[in-house]
Amino acid sequence: MRALVLGGAGAVCKETTRDLAQFSPFDEIVVADYNLEAVTQLVESIGDPRLKPLFFDANDYDAMLRLFPDFDIVVNGLPFQYDLAVNTACVEVGVSGLDLSSEDAQFALHEKALAQDITFVPGCGATPGITNMMVRRASEMLDVLHQVEVFFAAFRSLAPAPGLLRTTLWEFNPEEGDRDEVYFEDGQWHPTPPMSGGIRVRFHEQIGEQMVYYVPHDEANTLPESYPSLRRAAVRGCFPPHVMELMGALMKGGLLSSRPVTIGGESQPTIEVVSRLLWESPASRENPVWAYGLVVQVTGERNGRRTVATYRNHHPPQEEWGGPSAYFKNVGIPLSISAQLIASGQATAKGVVPPEQALPTEPFFRELEKRGITVEETIVEEGQV
Repeated sequence: MRALVLGGAGAVCKETTRDLAQFSPFDEIVVADYNLEAVTQLVESIGDPRLKPLFFDANDYDAMLRLFPDFDIVVNGLPFQYDLAVNTACVEVGVSGLDLSSEDAQFALHEKALAQDITFVPGCGATPGITNMMVRRASEMLDVLHQVEVFFAAFRSLAPAPGLLRTTLWEFNPEEGDRDEVYFEDGQWHPTPPMSGGIRVRFHEQIGEQMVYYVPHDEANTLPESYPSLRRAAVRGCFPPHVMELMGALMKGGLLSSRPVTIGGESQPTIEVVSRLLWESPASRENPVWAYGLVVQVTGERNGRRTVATYRNHHPPQEEWGGPSAYFKNVGIPLSISAQLIASGQATAKGVVPPEQALPTEPFFRELEKRGITVEETIVEEGQV
């Protein structure tokens, strides 16, 4: 089998590449990236003869159509703005694939993917990804699901990569259209502004207790479709305290707006000017603790009793996992595991489907544990319904 890893030398996906080299049975792994020097250095540093570097321009859709048919699976680790194009190309040429996030237009390709007899799974990182699989695990333990609360603490620097800086600004942009449908409750979608709905949540020992806020996220979109009994699905998250303080100040100051500002005779959206400034600042790439915290709480019924299933992740500290890698492994490793499950025929659904429909829980969590990512499960029956 042959795997194609797009963006395979990027901050996140290089951990996917490393994991595929260490654990996967692929006969060849082509690592494609726009930065050929970086991908070549990565491949040489890993030293696995199955890895082959390749120049790849994600803006060239026709090149995708020519390249993808040579592979059994396409592993997309590119920034989220390329997800739809990669997904569309996979469906067009009939090759299975997956990525780290999702947008509604991808799921509109479901019937075409079914006709091609392929599986494409958007959102196979930490959140979405591991969190979706926590909910699938809960669905196997409970008789019916009523509420899902997803919490994350993404402890990384503000701008470790251009795509991740864009993600952070997107989550705090009060003008973002996705803010109109942030959480699902009682059959309706509810809007929320940034920094709203704050509650304190206890994450694993490296992160501790943090204040988390509503964010528009993929899980809240897919889970009510996957589990029609859900009356509520919501995602709240945070970044390190200093990033939260900075984003809050920028938002309150109107600096995360699309309103144009003129500097040196050039007019640009304010948020783009701020993005360029933050990217050029060395402080934007500094962080005291690199880690990823996930907590999922599922409320439902079991044996006629109200039951709460809680899931909390744990992973090795940055001292063991190489500083920033302690964050990126939590995203890149589940992408690798998911790719291996799909390519080996273990996917539980065809078409364009979210992780909770497509991936089997037992091998998914078993493979995470092999790498040092464990999930603590607590199930409490609270009383008669």
